Amino acid sequence: MQSRNSLVKFVVLVSVVATLAAPLAPVLAASPTQPSADNLGDKLKKEVVGYFIEWGIYGRNYLVKNLVTSGSADKLTVINYAFGNVAPDASGKVVCQLGDEWADYQRPWTADQSVTGQEVAWPNPMLGNFQQLKALKQLYPNLKVLISLGGWTWSKYFSDAALTEQSRQAFVQSCIDLFVKGNLPDPGWGGMGGPGSAAGVFDGIDIDWEYPAAPGNVGNIYRPEDTQNFTALLAEFRRQLDQVDRNLMLTIAAPASESNYSKIELRKIHKYLDFINLMTYDFHGTWELVTNHLANLFKSKDDPTPRRDQISVADTVSGYLEAGVPPSKIVVGLPFYGRGWTGVTNANNGLFQPAAGPAPGTYEAGVDDYHVLQGLIGNGYTRYWDKSARAAWLFNDTTFWTYEDPQTICYKTNFVSDLRLAGVMFWELTGDDANGTLISAIHDGLSQKSTEPGDDPCK
Repeated sequence: MQSRNSLVKFVVLVSVVATLAAPLAPVLAASPTQPSADNLGDKLKKEVVGYFIEWGIYGRNYLVKNLVTSGSADKLTVINYAFGNVAPDASGKVVCQLGDEWADYQRPWTADQSVTGQEVAWPNPMLGNFQQLKALKQLYPNLKVLISLGGWTWSKYFSDAALTEQSRQAFVQSCIDLFVKGNLPDPGWGGMGGPGSAAGVFDGIDIDWEYPAAPGNVGNIYRPEDTQNFTALLAEFRRQLDQVDRNLMLTIAAPASESNYSKIELRKIHKYLDFINLMTYDFHGTWELVTNHLANLFKSKDDPTPRRDQISVADTVSGYLEAGVPPSKIVVGLPFYGRGWTGVTNANNGLFQPAAGPAPGTYEAGVDDYHVLQGLIGNGYTRYWDKSARAAWLFNDTTFWTYEDPQTICYKTNFVSDLRLAGVMFWELTGDDANGTLISAIHDGLSQKSTEPGDDPCK
């Protein structure tokens, strides 16, 4: 921990460069490798990690080709394909499985749907999203694609997979065989599947266990020993990946709440990982009946929630730094969606007010995409700004939406750059608009040059 004078010095420096001011003080104090006066504003190459959901090709009609037409593909460094399933096989062993075989490798593409403009049809060893992602990488050779395992819905059996040395070895081997070596199952038609049929699609693995030693989705298996077993599982992934190719990546999605990340051996696991994607969103939502921010950068001075219960992006980053994770391994997560309440008391422009329940959403009550919410402005809704939290919201006298937009992203990318964190992750690609507005905001923010004293590039 820095002395008081040293801490004040760093806070002033950050204020000059990024105008983020005093809320950064505890984050700087937590960092084991604080920026110096000479390099505080340096902009290093950053990761931009976006999740591509396999089911997005259905109702949302979001195809891999949209990454090209929106101009987003060349602004990404990593695509996490969500999700691979983690579940017992017929023998009872927990193994990696495909989440949706049709979407993953069986669906054909017409020429106008395809990344290359060429039809992809049977017979073919691999079609679907996997084929399109491989074709996308040929167009953008610096782009990496990882298979993300688990997620909220499919984390039930991670604890079993990690339980013993034998279960860990078998589980990891199954994941590498299926996704890295590309040994897809043969469905018996269409010429699909077989050994190596999906080789070259994935450049590594992203583990999204929600959560080790803590409850997540209803019915999840969790044990106290998950804490140590998670470390051992990541070590086993790293060992087996290195046997195939030492350049293969390994990352995790990690919780924002201290009650969950305190159950992970953060000081030990980071050495096995390329970086850690912090799920710094869903701080509040319609499981509560009072409106609040979804993903505020800092705590709001007006938040009536007891201070001990408040959370922010800065709080989470500070917690990971204090736990011994290097800044160069921390990726800050952003939501490309918002959360909304209706029946909201018409006071304080709807913020921190009682609500009746979730607002109607396009696909799910209480949730909607950025491209939908942005269209509400001027159509009965007004956008408001919480200066202390660096957070935006929409309100129309009865319905309240908290969401991410280019201004909130600007402040967060400045935060990432000035603390020399690894980059930005977001959930998920279908939430952006057809022009890739949010991805462009990330790219522009991370590419931004240091500002003059007193300037605020995010106003």
